[in-house]
Amino acid sequence: MSHSLPRKTANANLAATMIKQLQKRNMEGYYCATAKEAVDLALSLMPEGASITWGGSMTIQECGLMDAVRSANYELIDRATANTPEESRALYGRMVCADYFLMSTNAISMDGELVNIDGNANRVACLCCGPANVIVIAGMNKVAPDLQSAVLRARNVAAPTNTVRLDRKTPCAVTGRCSDCYSPDCICSQIVITRRSSIPNRIKVILVDEELGY
Repeated sequence: MSHSLPRKTANANLAATMIKQLQKRNMEGYYCATAKEAVDLALSLMPEGASITWGGSMTIQECGLMDAVRSANYELIDRATANTPEESRALYGRMVCADYFLMSTNAISMDGELVNIDGNANRVACLCCGPANVIVIAGMNKVAPDLQSAVLRARNVAAPTNTVRLDRKTPCAVTGRCSDCYSPDCICSQIVITRRSSIPNRIKVILVDEELGY
């Protein structure tokens, strides 16, 4: 027997349990064994011609979703195309009215609660309200046993790694752990716990049995 088979079976069983918890929270849950399956599933959830936007995420890049949506027939709303503050504001107005918002999550508890940390809050804002649908792709490496552990993961795993990636001058970029700082480069202005969706199935969480993102 392959050493990876028990782990894959355990992850599939855990994902099935988490999907039930997500359903209790008015969120729609899915499980895919590979990143390719997750991309194919995400594309199947978004009809041709839909307007799509996204938040900063290594996961949706690593899994291939961004390449896929860019080569398909969708209306893309890309905040990176803005050249001035006025254009950024106008684009944000379009983002919050998009049909689909793509993102990952910094952590997710086994009980189905999403934990996200944001600097400018555009990502968590669109998660909370605005776009008609939110598709969250998360590797099983993002799963934490409980809410407290999920918050600790977001602050001490995701945030320090992202500060290094973004070349931010923060204590955690040097020490590798959260210092609860107020640095000008801090990316932890907002910590959002999504315990329930008030609109049934607006948030769709695709769990993937791969290590994706931070």
